[in-house]
Amino acid sequence: MIIDTHAHIGSILNFNMTAEQLLRSMDKFGIAFTLFSDIEAVEFAHDGTPVPAYMQKPQNRVLEDTLAAARTAPDRLGALPWLKIGSELPDDEFIETVRRNRDLIYGFKLHPFHSRVAPDDERLEPVYELAKDLGLPIVSHTGGCEEARSIRLYNAAKAHPEIDFVMVHLDLGTDNREAIDLLGKLPNLYGDTTWVPIKSALEVIRRYGGKKLLFGTDNPIDGEDTLLCNMFGERSLYQQYFNELREMLTADEYDDLMYRNAQRVFGIHINE
Repeated sequence: MIIDTHAHIGSILNFNMTAEQLLRSMDKFGIAFTLFSDIEAVEFAHDGTPVPAYMQKPQNRVLEDTLAAARTAPDRLGALPWLKIGSELPDDEFIETVRRNRDLIYGFKLHPFHSRVAPDDERLEPVYELAKDLGLPIVSHTGGCEEARSIRLYNAAKAHPEIDFVMVHLDLGTDNREAIDLLGKLPNLYGDTTWVPIKSALEVIRRYGGKKLLFGTDNPIDGEDTLLCNMFGERSLYQQYFNELREMLTADEYDDLMYRNAQRVFGIHINE
């Protein structure tokens, strides 16, 4: 079985992804369950410039769109509401909506690169209080700017030991070394495999055992065949996770990576 803990829907900037597209890709590549967030909560573009106000959706609208997508296939899709931590924090309406739909929600998504606010910024304390109250993990992008460095997420996880934190990408665009070092320092800090080379995944498992890493992909960022090839037709590294990596790990290590850790951290209850 495979659980993907990091996928997306939404249309903004150069992205265009739908729940239907995601589900078709899941069918094609044998993904049993996927956790996703809506990229329409993006606040800053890739070059660090603010997304124009006319292109942005309010936080509560993004939440409603996320939940609507999850409702289309609640046995296969779980919501990770993306928080607009740069311009909005959860208000009473947001909190009430989350409480009413707790069965569809598996955690909260931060994106310091697209919000330009670091996870250890004190302004996020209301977010962490809500996550603690609801027993929800925090999933955060790492890599690409100072605010998104893995050390900033580590700081937040250290300050909030009652919350599980997932370090997406292990510092995207780096050799992953700093992120891997930090993973071993806290019991409530995990990593995911999104665009992480197999050699780095193997290093995590070699150093810390099979319980610290979760399978994630960014599907369907390059279309329905993201898990097969990139937009240029080159073989996706996820094919290595599906095939070669299986032979490099014990059966328990591989199953922990591909779905059991996700079940434990996010409380996903589906049959093997």
